[in-house]
Parts: sequence; structure tokens; C-alpha cells
Amino acid sequence: MGSRQHHDRRSLRLKGYDYTQPGAYFVTINTWRGVYLFGEIKAEEMRLNRFGELAGRRILLLQEYFPIHIYSWVVMPNHIHMILVLEDSSKGEASELMRGKFLSRSADASPLPNGTKRGSLGAIIQNYKSVTSRQINQMRFTPGKLVWQRNYYEHIIRDELEMSRIHDYIIANPISWSADPENQARVKHPR
Repeated sequence: MGSRQHHDRRSLRLKGYDYTQPGAYFVTINTWRGVYLFGEIKAEEMRLNRFGELAGRRILLLQEYFPIHIYSWVVMPNHIHMILVLEDSSKGEASELMRGKFLSRSADASPLPNGTKRGSLGAIIQNYKSVTSRQINQMRFTPGKLVWQRNYYEHIIRDELEMSRIHDYIIANPISWSADPENQARVKHPR
């Protein structure tokens, strides 16, 4: 049943679109079951807890491992938003120089030949979710516990006007939090 169920899932991606091509993408990733995991909104300002701080740091670190630029981002109590600009993926896998030693870091989140396409938006998000899940679960002493919902939402940004509008939405997200009716029904506190 598990195998068949997996193949019947509807993809959220645009059919036939090459998500390895350079461009700007608006990405939203939700926590598992909408749990308020990353902090809280007080006085229209996001107050990150240690999990939220980790989620934010990891967003910025993506730029060190992948040929991308994070244009804007926000960590909210139960989700993150970011504008990710995918640059020329022909640069290859990322690596870093750390403490005088060269450490190869795979930019591909899936080692399977039929898995996520190397250098794609999906590989970047898969890597982000995997790394943050592992680190948050280490901090909580809850190995294997789900942190993120299965998929993510993306929107291909087509022009500067749209980029500006989405950037403004991301920046204003903490201010408009209390007016969003969906947030009232969420689970307020994690374990």
C-alpha cells in the first residue's frame, strides 16, 4: 500500500517546468501539522526561539552550498517564506573551506539515480528540510520526529513587479499574522 500511495500523490510542481533553470522562486515550507515550533509573534514582531534561529541561519547558509541567492526571507511560528534566486547551476556542487581543511559538501540532497534532480529547487529544499530536521531533533532529543510537512509550496516569480510585491508580503508577514484566520486554528506549542 505504501508504494502505491506514494505514486498516487499529486505533485505541486508545474508540469514540464525545469526547476534547475536560473530564476526567482517564492517558497513556503510549513511545519508538520502547523505546530508553532519557531517562536511567537509579539507586538507584530517575530520572536524566534532557538529552533527559529536555527531555521533562519540555515536559510542563509544555503547560499554557501548551492549556486543561489536568498533575496528575502522570514521565519514565522509555523512556516518559513523565502525568495530564492537560483543562479547558473553549472557551477557544480558546493564545497567549503573550513578550519584549513577542504570538506566536500554534497549539494544534491538525494543520492538516488531516480531521486531529486541535482541542482534543482527541489534538491535545495530537500537538503534544507533534511538538515534542519536533523539538527532540531538533536536539540529536542527526538530523533526521527517530523519537523516539516511532506512537500513545499513554490511560485515562479516572473518579473520585478511580482518580486517586489512578494518581498513586501514576506517582510509584512509578522505584522499581518494576527489578521490571518488560518493561524487561529493552529497548534500553539510544540512538545
